[in-house]
Amino acid sequence: MNGLYRPRDNRMIAGVCAGLARRFGMSAGTVRLLFVLSCLLPGPQFVVYLVLWVMMPDEDRHMAGAR
Repeated sequence: MNGLYRPRDNRMIAGVCAGLARRFGMSAGTVRLLFVLSCLLPGPQFVVYLVLWVMMPDEDRHMAGAR
């Protein structure tokens, strides 16, 4: 199962970066670093993070839906 969800482990704030890292086969630290670096550029990075926080299901809900 390789869906897009926020895992229970390896979270720092909401698990968005950890979920993206798990989905695309990267380390969570790399995704976090890329997010922080992207915040130096103009754009709605924080808004995208907040939207993903709301839209991405938690691991418990994701696993319950997979059954």
